[in-house]
This record gives sequence, C-alpha cells and structure tokens, in this order.
Amino acid sequence: MALDEFESIHHWTSGRQEGEWQRQRGVVVGIGDDAAVVDPAAAADGVAAPKRLLLAVDTMVETVHFNQSTMRDEDVGYKALAANISDIAAMGGVPLHALVSVSVPPAYTPERMRRLYDGLYECAERYGVAVVGGDTTSSPEHLVVAVTVTGTVEAGRELRRSGAMPGDAVFVTGAVGMSAAGLHALLAEEARGAADASATGADQAIGALVKAHQRPSPSVRAGRLLLARGSCHSLNDVSDGLASEAWEIAEASSVRLVLREKLLPRSGSMAAYASSAGVDPLEWMLYGGEDYVLLGTMASSDAETMQLVFQQEGIPFFVIGEAEAGQPGVELIRFNQVGKESGLQSHNEKRVNLKKRGYNHFL
Repeated sequence: MALDEFESIHHWTSGRQEGEWQRQRGVVVGIGDDAAVVDPAAAADGVAAPKRLLLAVDTMVETVHFNQSTMRDEDVGYKALAANISDIAAMGGVPLHALVSVSVPPAYTPERMRRLYDGLYECAERYGVAVVGGDTTSSPEHLVVAVTVTGTVEAGRELRRSGAMPGDAVFVTGAVGMSAAGLHALLAEEARGAADASATGADQAIGALVKAHQRPSPSVRAGRLLLARGSCHSLNDVSDGLASEAWEIAEASSVRLVLREKLLPRSGSMAAYASSAGVDPLEWMLYGGEDYVLLGTMASSDAETMQLVFQQEGIPFFVIGEAEAGQPGVELIRFNQVGKESGLQSHNEKRVNLKKRGYNHFL
C-alpha cells in the first residue's frame, strides 16, 4: 500500500504511547503539531531540582552502520534510540524525549518501516522515553535514521569526560568486545550464505553475542548510581571502542590512563568464539565498540565500595587501571609468563602505548 508522508507518520506512531504517560515525562504537545512542547521541570524522572537539560543526537546510515544481513528492521529502530540513550547515561542523566527523523528509500515498504518503529518504541518503553516528533523524507537508495534525545540531570552534577585526576581508579561497567564479536559472527554467517545467525541454529553463546550487537543495553542505571555516589570524576560510554573512549577521557582531563590487560572484563562466550574464529579477543575489546557500557574514573578510595553498590543492583563493575599524571595518552600493561619450557615460570609486565584508534567515519 502507498501512503503519503502524514499517513506514514500516523501508521508508524499512532497508538504507541498513552497521552497520560507522555505527560508524566513532561510532554505538553507531542506528535501532530509544528513542534513538540515539553516541560522538563514537570517530568517525573527522579531528578532533583534544579535540573539541567541534556541533548544528544546520533545517526545510523544503511551500509555504514548496518545492512540487512546484520540487522532486522526492528533491530535498526531499537539500536538507533539505544545509542542516543547511552549518551544521556554517560552524563549521569535520565532520558526523557526523542525526535526521530527518517530518510526512506523505495525498498522500505510501509510495513518494513512499521517494524522499524516497533523496535524503536520497544526501546522507548524500556527506558521511559516519550517519542514526541521528528521528520520524514525520501532517500534515493539507503535508509537513514537520525534520533535526537533529551534528558535531565541535577544542575552542576553532570558527569563529564574532563574530570579525571591522577590517582583515580579507571573502571568499566561491563564486558567489552561482545558487540564486535556478534558482528563478526553475523558477517561470517553471511559469507556462508545465511542471513541471520540467530536463526540458523547458532549456539547460545553466539546468540548472546549477536544480541549484544543488535540490541545493546544503554547503562542508564549505572550512570545514575555513579552520579549519586559523588566520587565519579569522569565518564564516557563505549561506543567507538574502549581505547578510543579512554583517549577521549585522557585528552579532556590532561591525564594518562593506564589499563591492565589482566583486569579487562571479557565474556566467556566472546573469548570462546574468538578462539574458534582465530581472532585475538583483545582486538575486539579495545577497538570493537558499540558495547555501550560506561568507562570512567573515580576516587580510588571509594572503588571497592562502589563495586559493592553495583553488586547489590546486579550490575557489573570492574576496576581496570589507574590514572596518572603526565602527557595525555593511554597505556596497556600486558602480563607475560616466561620460562615455561624450563619448568620455571617468571612473570613480567610490559607497557604498551595504545593507539588512538576505534571506529572513525573519516579515516
């Protein structure tokens, strides 16, 4: 069926979110007028007044961020919103509203776009985000989805990249490398002629990796816990890779971050798949990206207590290194065993400068 622009918007968005629920998120005027009207101060978001408004935008482009062999339409919608929510989480804030703009090529029928919005609204429901507007255009060939998200945070308490201090503990709130491993598995299935690893009898471990890539979980609760504790000095989300995000903190804070390889959290499923695929898992962990866990620094004296707080909430928390004074940069301490052939084992540590590398659209 052919729908015009306004019929399309109605088809994709009608009946999704109740008016009363949107009002609880501070929405005064939602979809259907020239602009949305919101009152963040009236939102029941758990953020104590006075509040500050957070704004984030992210774009996903077909063939750059996804294709039909790696993402279903529902996954594209879900991930487009999740990536933006993660930026709000990295400031310690609460996501509230979303504006969604889509550029739709002829290959995307009304039902395909409806499925994309199914995934987007599933993510919105999970994280309490009111979808309040956007824009719709045609595209000659590829789908483009751009999402803008607003959020709130306690005034003056937002967590930035620029607050790391020498002596801080460096932490991460979950395993890294899983999304990259999931993408690798999907592309391997494509090369073997299968379109969807989750639908080809792939084992449970690979299924978890594929889910990590297609349906990431932004760390909103973790960000709120870190802000509430008051000892977190800097924060970033792992979207472009652990090494890249560490560099961003190091440069913004004028410190040197030293990570320890043996402390980096890795999932068993990721390590097992890397072994079977003949890939060094450290490559995925440092440079894969799209894990959307949080990387930050905090007062080392409070790190052990913070770990207990996270444990009580059922959220991972790992100390993976420390911040030092010096030229901004990132180092990895690698731990080696030597002398195995003689039956005598000794250990040494080697510092390696990590390249400022991760996903970059212009390199």
